[in-house]
Amino acid sequence: MKKNKILVAGSLAMDLSATTSVFPDEGQTVLGNEFSMAPGGKGANQAVQASRLGCDVTLLGKLGNDSNGDQLLSVYKKEGIDVSHILRDPFSPTGCAFIILEQRPGESVKNRIIVLPGTNMKITKDDVVFLKDTIGEYDMVMLQLEIPMDVNELIAQYAFEKGVPVMLNPAPSAPLSDNLLSHLAFISPNEHEAADLTGIKIEHNGNEFNIVQAEAAAKVLRNRGVKNVLITLGSAGAVLVNDSGTFVSPAVKNVKAVDPTAAGDSFVAAFCTGISCGWDFKESLEFANCTAALTVSKKGAMPSLPDLKAVKQFRK
Repeated sequence: MKKNKILVAGSLAMDLSATTSVFPDEGQTVLGNEFSMAPGGKGANQAVQASRLGCDVTLLGKLGNDSNGDQLLSVYKKEGIDVSHILRDPFSPTGCAFIILEQRPGESVKNRIIVLPGTNMKITKDDVVFLKDTIGEYDMVMLQLEIPMDVNELIAQYAFEKGVPVMLNPAPSAPLSDNLLSHLAFISPNEHEAADLTGIKIEHNGNEFNIVQAEAAAKVLRNRGVKNVLITLGSAGAVLVNDSGTFVSPAVKNVKAVDPTAAGDSFVAAFCTGISCGWDFKESLEFANCTAALTVSKKGAMPSLPDLKAVKQFRK
């Protein structure tokens, strides 16, 4: 595999996870089963996944001068990620996320997540202006929506001007400007984010989904300037729509979902790995689905992200 270079600009966080047999209602207290802490944040998850799949990854973000920040920075270094563009903020805490997992016998695990941005929202345009001269060194740029929108827009503009493809994972859901969309090579909403962005709900039941609705939602985003629209649909897999047509990639069957946290990050990072290596859309999608399937089969966000060897064995 080519040692491709990927820049990930995004959120860095510590995940605090609790499992319970039932989500609490308003005013209700329930007993949990397990608690754990693990590195997370959409930006960091995607960076670590791409690194474990063999990419040369640079991570751009901001941490606090606190113990969580120290711990996260140490993790990124151990993963072989270039951390030279990770900043520290002495006035704000490192971002964190509270994750509640509902585990009921015989049912797929469900999650609810509250993200506290902390230093992730303290990144400024001045912090990234250096990329205007250096972003051309990368094969791909990956962005999400857990850092300020104006920072994402500036990075996407710099990359577009240098001919570097940009992938935006539009999570958590937020309105997007035509200026940002016109600078994207790829956008990867899930069905809920696609509905928020386009007003079109994509119905799906188990492994089946409404392809007409998916294509209609993709058309809205393509008309606003995005070249490739990749919509993830959970158990129904994913669909990619571009000038070449519609590519459907079913989810991997017979995989027990233990924890869906970071599955989307895993999928996006694996897809970007394939594309930046020069693979075609079909192979990149299949590779991404296998990678995400391995991720949901284990607990935790970053701890569940597989390496290239594991994905290769799984694909066989």
